[in-house]
Amino acid sequence: MNVLEAINQRRSIRAFLDKPIPEKTILEILKISSRAPSGSNTQPWHVYVLQGEKLKNLTQEVCQVYKSILHEPRLIENFKSWYSYYPEEWISPYIDRRRENGWGLYSLLGIQKGDKANMHAQFLKNFTFFGAPVGLFFTIDRSLGRGSFLDYGMYLQNIMLAAKEFGLDTCPQAAWNEYAKFIIPIIGSGTNELLVCGMALGYMDKSDKVNEYLSPREDPSQFITWLA
Repeated sequence: MNVLEAINQRRSIRAFLDKPIPEKTILEILKISSRAPSGSNTQPWHVYVLQGEKLKNLTQEVCQVYKSILHEPRLIENFKSWYSYYPEEWISPYIDRRRENGWGLYSLLGIQKGDKANMHAQFLKNFTFFGAPVGLFFTIDRSLGRGSFLDYGMYLQNIMLAAKEFGLDTCPQAAWNEYAKFIIPIIGSGTNELLVCGMALGYMDKSDKVNEYLSPREDPSQFITWLA
């Protein structure tokens, strides 16, 4: 697979096989991905790799927290993200794309508007890493600036593309961010670290309908301005 093929084929996978990944493969992906550029070569990434019982225990605990919040919504105040991933106020065209993406996925799964039970059930799968055998958490030092988050994005993209070389797929997940206060102590990261996001890593379950979904992209004419 060449680079262009990997870029074109990468997508967020939401159902994985219960098939282990050799530690050597995980290490190779994370190591080669660190060739991502970063300002002044700061290399701001720190990765926590969860497998086996550690993965199982954490996902069970976070799922329980999520279910508790559904019953007591006020509890969400205890689990706010430490940085704003999404805007406080959505405007077009971004809110339109968000809605198109969300309803495109739900429609594929037969989930209708207003069906909150099935919406929550689908969203809850985030906190099992969609059944992937490997869950990754990424943190960044609190002292670093916005530019380091840009650098981090390039590292994350490298991971997702490198995974394709090994027949693996991924799903980057901001859903974990609201539970950073709960997750950080469990994974044992320092108090100087912020949770950037999570990511599922594994072999795609090709039999699951959810993996048929391909999020739409704008025509280049909508985001390119030619100057000559």
